[in-house]
Amino acid sequence: MSTGPGSDVRWHDQKVTTQMRVEAMRQRGGCIWFTGLSGAGKSTLANALDVALHAAGTKTYLLDGDNLRHGLCRDLGMSEADRVENIRRVGEVAKLMADAGLLVLCAFISPYRRDRDRLREQFAPGAFVEVHVATPLDSCEERDPKGLYRKARQGLIRDFTGLDSPYEAPLAPELVIDTSREPLDSSLQRLLVFCGR
Repeated sequence: MSTGPGSDVRWHDQKVTTQMRVEAMRQRGGCIWFTGLSGAGKSTLANALDVALHAAGTKTYLLDGDNLRHGLCRDLGMSEADRVENIRRVGEVAKLMADAGLLVLCAFISPYRRDRDRLREQFAPGAFVEVHVATPLDSCEERDPKGLYRKARQGLIRDFTGLDSPYEAPLAPELVIDTSREPLDSSLQRLLVFCGR
């Protein structure tokens, strides 16, 4: 498998610059990345923020882990290598959308710290915001909205993050939200303040 472009692949500069897009969109693009265990509340928070920002006139797009596995990443499993590739692909899409001027909201377990750090490096300073949805494992497992923890405990799902596969919490996220302790409205208000709304 190739790890990069061959010698015949050249980068083509574009006439429309990032600054021109900023002026046309009347906003600067960026990425808000929600990471946490399955059932932590990442998608719920990202959806609520998406609705609120849209109502305020911000041009956004939401990328959700489950949704992208129906298309862009449907050929990937749950091995460590596949999870790394999943996040790499999503990061490339988010980078392009942010360059187009959108504020991209991403809700992904993204269990490996190094992958999230690589994502951050792709964005200009301040354009990547990491939100650790730090809901404890016992609360996530109690919710179990998709029945995945139950299946994992029964041995029907292997390499399940938080049980038999690691989750590496962010060391210095911009925001930490524990949905087992903080109501959605309160979390949403903190996110909106952080976004300047």
